[in-house]
Amino acid sequence: MEDAEKTGSSQNELFPRVSASSRAGAISIGLDFEQQAVADGYRLIAGVDEVGRGCLAGAVVAAACILDLSKPLPAGLDDSKKISEKKRATIAEELKNSAVAYAIAQVEADEIDRINILQATKKAMRLAIEALTPNADFLLIDAVQLRELRLPQKSIIKGDAISASIAAASILAKTYRDDLMREMCKIYPEYGFSKHVGYGTKAHFEALRAHGPCPLHRKSFRGVL
Repeated sequence: MEDAEKTGSSQNELFPRVSASSRAGAISIGLDFEQQAVADGYRLIAGVDEVGRGCLAGAVVAAACILDLSKPLPAGLDDSKKISEKKRATIAEELKNSAVAYAIAQVEADEIDRINILQATKKAMRLAIEALTPNADFLLIDAVQLRELRLPQKSIIKGDAISASIAAASILAKTYRDDLMREMCKIYPEYGFSKHVGYGTKAHFEALRAHGPCPLHRKSFRGVL
C-alpha cells in the first residue's frame, strides 16, 4: 500500500492484466517482465503460481519465488507442465538454493469445498506471498489478480510460459504438491494418488466408484460423489 501511495498508482496500474499472446515476440521464458519492474524502481519481484486447481483430491498449492536477477536462470527453467519430473526436481533444488526468497502454501480440500476453488487458490497465493522473507515489492501472477493485497502486481495469462519468476513458482509448487500426494498415497493407497496426484484420470474415477471419496477428496467437484 505504501508503494502505491508513493507512486500515485491508479487502480488499473496496480492491477494490470496481460496475455502471453498479446506480446509480440513472447515465445519463451525470459525476464522481460522482471526487468520492466526493475526499470520502474522495484527490487523484490515475486513470481506467483498455483498447482492442483483442477484436481479432484488434495490441496491446492501455491508458491511465490523472488529470483536473484544477478544470477543465471536454472538450465531448462520452463512451465512445470512442459518438463519432466526429474528435471523439475533438479530445478526446484537449484531454485531453493539460489532464490532471494521462496515460500509455499496450501489450502486443503475441506476449505476448497467451503469457499470454492478460485477463492482457495487466491488464499494459497496470498499465504505464500505473505510468508516471503524479505517481502516482495512487486508481484507477477499467473492469470489471477490479488486486489486485496494492494501490492503493485501484473496478472499474466499463461505467465508460466513466459515469465521466469512465474515458471520458478510453478516448479516449486508442482514438486511440493507431487511429493505431498505421494505421501498421501501411503495413507490412502487404494486411490493411486502417487500416479495421478489427484487429477481425474480413468483409474481415479474407477477407484472412486469402488471405494467412494476419502477425506482428501473435494466433495463439491463433479464426479467425486
